[in-house]
Amino acid sequence: MRQPAARSALCPFEITVHSGPHAAREALTLLLDGLTCLALEAEEVCVVRLVVAEMLNNIVEHAYSDADLPGPIHIACHHAPDGLHLAVSDEGLPMPDLQAPLGLPQEIDRPVCDLPEGGFGWFLIRDLAKDLSYRRLAQKNRIDLRLPVGLPPR
Repeated sequence: MRQPAARSALCPFEITVHSGPHAAREALTLLLDGLTCLALEAEEVCVVRLVVAEMLNNIVEHAYSDADLPGPIHIACHHAPDGLHLAVSDEGLPMPDLQAPLGLPQEIDRPVCDLPEGGFGWFLIRDLAKDLSYRRLAQKNRIDLRLPVGLPPR
């Protein structure tokens, strides 16, 4: 039986990138590099990559929708016994109705050309992340969430 890789303590760290076409890739590379000491399983890395990429792409596309007015995207990260805690913030436009989208499942039993353009990302984020909260303070958006990865072996 394969033994799980040893997980070292993760020192809390922060990343700041500027919105733009390469922001998600840059931030994901920095984030995953910072998580190497956790020795995450491949599936756990996929969860982190998927959730964070969806969040970052939403920020670039919606919060900083005017490409001529880019802004900072900040990610604070720490690890606890219940998983990876992330705080993602930006100075872009607020979310509609000052709430994170519900992320309801989309009906996909229709022709591909009739599928909605959006809505799948928030469904994935809400399905994979725990303890998700959004708030708008001092002209900044902030999403806090927990990803149940890097948990101690049972």
